[in-house]
Amino acid sequence: MRQIILDTETTGLNPKQGHKIIEIGCIEVASRKVTANHYHQYIFPEREVEAEAMAVHGITNEYLADKPVFKVIAQAFVDFVQGAELIIHNAPFDVGFLNHELALVGMPPVDEICTITDTLVMARNKYPGQRNSLDALCKRLGINNAHRELHGALLDSEILAEVYLAMTGGQTAFSFEAESQKEETVVKEEIVYLQSAPNLRVVKANDVELEAHKVKMAQLSKSCGGETIWSKL
Repeated sequence: MRQIILDTETTGLNPKQGHKIIEIGCIEVASRKVTANHYHQYIFPEREVEAEAMAVHGITNEYLADKPVFKVIAQAFVDFVQGAELIIHNAPFDVGFLNHELALVGMPPVDEICTITDTLVMARNKYPGQRNSLDALCKRLGINNAHRELHGALLDSEILAEVYLAMTGGQTAFSFEAESQKEETVVKEEIVYLQSAPNLRVVKANDVELEAHKVKMAQLSKSCGGETIWSKL
């Protein structure tokens, strides 16, 4: 299944109060790497952007004045995401807005054509009792987001892609170049073998240590949401 990291910016907080989407940003992830394939669109909301929302994302009414309305871009958006796993931070917010916009133009809700994964829920399960905003996760996971002065759908999607890959414990490289450099480094490493090892003492784990190891493996399996490779061994 294709993975699409998605974020939106809006005129306000609640579509039921007439608020609309003004920006959609989507980043594609394939084989745990961000690809060059993305979708990005500003949208004229046919209403004013609230001052509080503008302070968050910096998108002005004047900037949106010549942008297309949602009906014009709806099919292109659906074509891009259809059948994918959408990875969204605080998914109910974005999905609620998208479903509202799609319903207005007579199209099915996004959660009927895509699978939804909420990284906020993932983070709360992984880091219970801690702050799990996107900024907090960047700080915790060592991801540089210093270039993020204001929110933006495409920028936040790019950052969330790094956060998601880091949280799920995989490669976060954005290009094959980094991978090839890594492989080259491994080839050049000098491997030294111990030719003989006289008088080495072998100490085996006792029953208490084996039981403690078993408990630890069970904890690791639970935290990662599946059986660890060590448990299988």
